[in-house]
Amino acid sequence: MPPPTPTAPQSFLHILANCDNFRLPPPTAQSTEPLVPWLLFPSPTSPAVGLLRPEIVAQLRSENASSPSPSWHFSDPALEQGTSARGWVSFARGIDTPAARSRVMKELCERWRDTGLWPDEVGPRKWRAELYPVYRDPFGPRDYPSEEWVADGEGDALNYAFEMERAASGLFGIVTYGIHMTVYEDVRAADGTVVDYNVWVPRRAATKQTWPGYLDNSVAGGIEAGMKVFDCVVKESMEEASIPADVVRRHAKAAGSVSYFFRTPRGWLQPEIEYVYDLCLPPGSGVKPEPLDGEVESFELLPLSVVIEHIRTGLFKYNCATVLIDFMVRKGIITPDNEPDYQEIVTRLHGRFDHDRWTSGLQQCATWTRRALA
Repeated sequence: MPPPTPTAPQSFLHILANCDNFRLPPPTAQSTEPLVPWLLFPSPTSPAVGLLRPEIVAQLRSENASSPSPSWHFSDPALEQGTSARGWVSFARGIDTPAARSRVMKELCERWRDTGLWPDEVGPRKWRAELYPVYRDPFGPRDYPSEEWVADGEGDALNYAFEMERAASGLFGIVTYGIHMTVYEDVRAADGTVVDYNVWVPRRAATKQTWPGYLDNSVAGGIEAGMKVFDCVVKESMEEASIPADVVRRHAKAAGSVSYFFRTPRGWLQPEIEYVYDLCLPPGSGVKPEPLDGEVESFELLPLSVVIEHIRTGLFKYNCATVLIDFMVRKGIITPDNEPDYQEIVTRLHGRFDHDRWTSGLQQCATWTRRALA
């Protein structure tokens, strides 16, 4: 992706729509690329953990054909042949613990990396070597098994279902999770009233695997499997911005979350939930965000008016602009009186990815599945 060039000013709703840019088509609509639900178990009543494009389904079918112990189950013969517009794919019978699923995904993703499949997603340059958690219910608990539980090979007792390579998340359409924190300073009038904000804005390094050169949130990062949300905030604050842990623990405040359904230019699905934090640096703190791990080129303290201009002209990474729009809603900068799209903006900041529809219509497969598994 090339570095950004300023666009003509866009509305906040337009900016938000750049990030929240995908909806499942209506059930009656004809789709040139039917999306196939990825289920945990070979049953149409199983939880759905992702959405698969036809080329991924075809590759999984190929994986089955070349393996003495197939890892995948297809809902019906038509889908097995790649011609069904609606069906589902799941892990095969017997792959029914988080450890077993994680092992399958590790071997699969590494094989795709090493054989050159989808190099723009899981090639060596895009490989992250970070494991993302996958949950039965993406809106449920962020739990994680103990080491003893994993060693014993226990079955499904948690919302946690398995973990997989971060770079491959778009290929499988799983819901991913991250943290975004806005680091800012209050601007006060003579009487002490807060009248404005200055925001610390980083520029992503030109060498970043994704969105090189774009403006970013002060601190941001994906949440690896097994890591608690606030621990991720503390970790990323030091790694990306050189902000000491004691400062973050003392001053960072949880401020909710945003969620959006993003489809990449290549067509991969990335439904994401970002946990949002604010860190208002107190006067005289002496804390100044600075690059540390090479992911950020520089930091600049900008008046909110300049931040808004950069948002409107497309210089921010899409989801970072979304988090800053949420910041302005919460701070009363964007209000029902000054923003005609206020309600649409507020609603779209907290989407559900049409998740309830991922498995709609699958019950029609139940009869065939019962016969096949009998």
